[in-house]
Amino acid sequence: MSLYLIGDLQGCDGPLKRLLEKISFSPSTDTLYLLGDLVNRGPDSLGVLRRLSALGDAAQSLLGNHDLHALAVRLGVRKTKRNDTLDALIQADDSEYLFDWLRHRPMAIKAHGWLMVHAGVLPQWTVAQTLALAAEVESVLRGPDIKTELAQMYGNTPEKWHDELTGSDRLRVIVNALTRLRFCKADGLMDFTSNDSADNPPPGFTPWFDVPGRLTKHQPIAFGHWSTLMSDNKGTSQRTTQMLSNTLPLDTGCVWGGCLTAARLGKTAGEFELIQIDCEQAQKPAR
Repeated sequence: MSLYLIGDLQGCDGPLKRLLEKISFSPSTDTLYLLGDLVNRGPDSLGVLRRLSALGDAAQSLLGNHDLHALAVRLGVRKTKRNDTLDALIQADDSEYLFDWLRHRPMAIKAHGWLMVHAGVLPQWTVAQTLALAAEVESVLRGPDIKTELAQMYGNTPEKWHDELTGSDRLRVIVNALTRLRFCKADGLMDFTSNDSADNPPPGFTPWFDVPGRLTKHQPIAFGHWSTLMSDNKGTSQRTTQMLSNTLPLDTGCVWGGCLTAARLGKTAGEFELIQIDCEQAQKPAR
């Protein structure tokens, strides 16, 4: 039995197929953990969801910001953006089934010694609190009021977490942290203006995983979302990935012409082996 963590797919079904072939993936014995942003920007979001949903429990997929956007577009509460590639998925005969499958994906997973999120974890959150807050959003997405709640889930405020937050403000902060976070301050104030590498934070901000006093610092965390994190100064995705402050970033920019990365987990928490394949995509719009 092998366990794999896989970074952002963003509609790149061809590279996913080739990666699964390279690792000789067997759904009867192996398990995939996909770190969100399954769809959008790439050429075949429909193929990705069909492939993953057919794998049953062998594919455990998180929700990323692009996945939530796709749900919102499908429900008519958000408009498509110029670089979206969701039409085939939305118009497919099995669209209803696939979107129902998508909205039942988790926002965070803890398994095999790893905490898995799409983007990040605020410094004030413990592992248990992260999972509990993720479950609050999951409950809404799986419930009858998903359309109403998604319509209120977008925006940059409140900019930081408070335990006393309620309603749509509370859900919005949770979603922003789990699916959009890159830089923040020690008090949890989030920045949403920059997607640069960790070496170029906005003034006064720090990559979330480097914030002093982060309560999850002893927990290995795998995440995606931040393709420029593992890039050289020319913006090219690097061929290797390493632990950063006990976290493992796995978005290596497949949709941007980088590579698609899987981490085969070892026997103890924090151990992994990387497998990567080249991706043919060469998208250029802002991430």
